[in-house]
Amino acid sequence: MDFRLPALVALAFTSPAFAAETYRFDAVHSQVQFRVDHLGFSESEGEFHDLRGDFRFDRDDWAKSSCDVTIGIASVDLDDDAWNRKMLERDWFDVAQFPEMRYRCLKVERIDEHHGRIDGELTLRGVTRPVVLDLRFNRAAIHKYSLKYTAGFMATTTIRRSDFGMVKYLPEIGDDIHIRLDIEGQREGAKRERKK
Repeated sequence: MDFRLPALVALAFTSPAFAAETYRFDAVHSQVQFRVDHLGFSESEGEFHDLRGDFRFDRDDWAKSSCDVTIGIASVDLDDDAWNRKMLERDWFDVAQFPEMRYRCLKVERIDEHHGRIDGELTLRGVTRPVVLDLRFNRAAIHKYSLKYTAGFMATTTIRRSDFGMVKYLPEIGDDIHIRLDIEGQREGAKRERKK
């Protein structure tokens, strides 16, 4: 008789319904957008298309969740080719020296069923600063069309570009950069589920 069996059965029934699972970004349905004041006339909007990395999410204990995100600077898009090229120059993102930025979660805190906070650090242009994200958990379920288990979130924050050495045209072009992330991730190793 295997005396380990009762312990294994007990463990199975006392384990939480969910555990921290790894999700890969769905690049088509994930966006990193930013807005900045343009001489007081309007807010200019841009986006990064090259989003890489993954996140771990535990629906029962958000504190066990984590993320590690890398964004390719050359993917910046302000809907104008000339401005896109200018943003890659030394006075701005300096893509030749710093081709990527990285955001790493240090702590995830749940506030209520759908809202939380991420304390993390952003590395941009060789400078690392603490950045807090306000997080909204949208839902986690089997995707109706891909039939893969998917989780979706939205997060917002504001950073100052001067904190990362990006000071050209201050204060005419705003220092505060308002950031919004819309993220969908597919559970790693998830297979297509059968519709019931």
